[in-house]
Amino acid sequence: MTEWKLFADLAERAGDKHVAVDADAGDTVGDALEELLQGRPELEDRVLEDGELRSQINVLRNGTNVLVEEEGLETELEDGDELALFPPVSGGCCNPN
Repeated sequence: MTEWKLFADLAERAGDKHVAVDADAGDTVGDALEELLQGRPELEDRVLEDGELRSQINVLRNGTNVLVEEEGLETELEDGDELALFPPVSGGCCNPN
């Protein structure tokens, strides 16, 4: 089992901030994402576009963005990995000057 941490509106769409999925060491981040989205059409619509990960969605494994620093959705899971899914992050609200 692997646990996803979901943030902001992604957690609302999934119905929880923490979702355990049936993905183990040797599976890929993409496999775990597929398990997460299965049966959650609202979340899937927010995360995928035409079957592909939306460009502004961030996928982290143990705090590292797999899309930038690892093998993307092909990144292999290891025992104890923590996965996180972030929606687009907007800038701050205030200009300190």
